[in-house]
Amino acid sequence: MSAYHELDDARVIYAFSKDAEPALTVASGDTVRIRTMDCFGNQVRTPEDELDEIDWDRINPATGPIFVEGAEVGGALRVRIEKIELDAQSASCTGEGEGVCGDLFKGWATSINRIEGDRLIWNETLSIPLAPMIGVIGVAPAGEPVNCGTPGAHGGNMDCTQIGEGAVLYFPVSTPGALFGCGDMHAVMGDGEISVSGAEVAGFATVELTAMPDLRLENPVIETSTHLGIIASEPTLDKAAEVAVHQMVRLVHDRTGADEAELVMLFSLVGDVRVCQMVDPEETVRFMVPRYVLDAYGFRLEP
Repeated sequence: MSAYHELDDARVIYAFSKDAEPALTVASGDTVRIRTMDCFGNQVRTPEDELDEIDWDRINPATGPIFVEGAEVGGALRVRIEKIELDAQSASCTGEGEGVCGDLFKGWATSINRIEGDRLIWNETLSIPLAPMIGVIGVAPAGEPVNCGTPGAHGGNMDCTQIGEGAVLYFPVSTPGALFGCGDMHAVMGDGEISVSGAEVAGFATVELTAMPDLRLENPVIETSTHLGIIASEPTLDKAAEVAVHQMVRLVHDRTGADEAELVMLFSLVGDVRVCQMVDPEETVRFMVPRYVLDAYGFRLEP
């Protein structure tokens, strides 16, 4: 029988590492309500908080790691996002040399915004519908530690706007127990995260963690109510897109036996390449295919 746990933000990591000491051990199938800090380590609370003065060694904390019993090297970890709860205010920023438009600025600019009901209050005339999502989420890589600001095959700072309530993620497991962590939540964020931040916010993420020792993956897979896709992070957006599309074709071909040329032509009609983020050390793309298309081919991700 699955159990329920809570994990506060007293234990955070700044890099995903196979050598990290677990903050919590859970059985496969257990649910954990995780308290997370924002990407600034909760250091930016007012417009007067200068980003040049914060401790940059405390950026992008992920709460954890969580050891999941039964998660084996070569298998996968399934993460079902059951609920996201946000604190009452967010922080957004941009600055010189940061993001896509960093050439436009000297110094930093910061916006502190209230969250009221299902809206983010941007200013006196504009409010924005909330779309809560998790920016940093993943497991420990096989090799050297990867800082929480960098995405990769292990997950990390993918900043994919689809990682919200109801989404299911699958991560390739490279170390016993997977060593799962998450943080860097956003109240709302656009694809690309062009300024180098979304509406950065602390809060709670409730997730169900399930070991899948027989599932083989190369990169994270995301499943929503309507689509399934591959998330890939590479040095350029072009390379990330190429990897995501190739892996999706291979994944469906291997599980259905469908002809690769047929799948490529079909995916050109129904698939979507979307930019997750283009401001981190590796850039991230997702390639999404509608579930009704995959259902027609009898595709099943889980063994």
